[in-house]
Amino acid sequence: MTDTNVAQRSLTLLGLGDMGTALARTWLAAGHSLTVWNRTAAKAEALAAEGALVAASPAEAVAANDLVVVCLLDDASVGSALEDADLTGKDLVNLTTGTPGEGRARAAWAGARGARFVDAGIMATPVMIGAPEAGGYVFYSGSRALFDTHRTVLEVPVPARFVGADPGHAALHDVALLSGMYGLFAGISHAFALIEGEDIAPKDLAPLLSEWLGAMGFFVGNAAERLTSGDFTTGVVSNLSMQVAATGTLLRTAEEQGVSAELINPYFELMRRRLVADGAAHAGEDTAGAITLLRR
Repeated sequence: MTDTNVAQRSLTLLGLGDMGTALARTWLAAGHSLTVWNRTAAKAEALAAEGALVAASPAEAVAANDLVVVCLLDDASVGSALEDADLTGKDLVNLTTGTPGEGRARAAWAGARGARFVDAGIMATPVMIGAPEAGGYVFYSGSRALFDTHRTVLEVPVPARFVGADPGHAALHDVALLSGMYGLFAGISHAFALIEGEDIAPKDLAPLLSEWLGAMGFFVGNAAERLTSGDFTTGVVSNLSMQVAATGTLLRTAEEQGVSAELINPYFELMRRRLVADGAAHAGEDTAGAITLLRR
């Protein structure tokens, strides 16, 4: 995504894996001056041919610009790469995937070394970078002043969403959405496994499954409202008791089809636990009440 209305800026990027390389190319295409560093120097050669300045060390790359973007393997590699760099007066943007706790600790670490800091969670794959129609974006949290200063540059590769001053909230949003995604993938995988060996083509089930899952998307907003209000009983259409009773049919079908229930049974077990918690007081609840059992 090249935006000719964004003033040309200079920035540094540490890390040239698939994601880092995709980010670098969009900044270069938009006319920004980019200094790069990668542990495996050969990965920088193609970008050098496209106009990037290649630094010999992380410290040299950091010294080149006030805005420093880091996109490395993990939090430990961030600390290792920046160990000898002078961060005084720098604006450090961490695009490395990590946990909320790591984001908060890295923010304190950066602050102690004289830098402003934002952590980030990338909700995109490399092929979505520079492609606004793909729907990707990046969560940012931490220093609002840093984010506001550099937002136009940060949004060159992919749109940005600031989610608060707590440096851990970008990673928390990232992991929350990914967790929902993998739960969805688990159900989809179980559904396809059920029809394997039958005279039902996966390509025929696919549009039906997509349509049904889309119709069930209301659960997201419904659960949010009930968790906020604490009311799990008003306006319930299919209560917890009915839902738990129905799980028996799903489990027997899986057994008949020779399919493991390991992907769906943990959620069924959670619903059963909610049903019997404190007696039978929860029988008329919405299934969203089961979410409350997940907090340790």
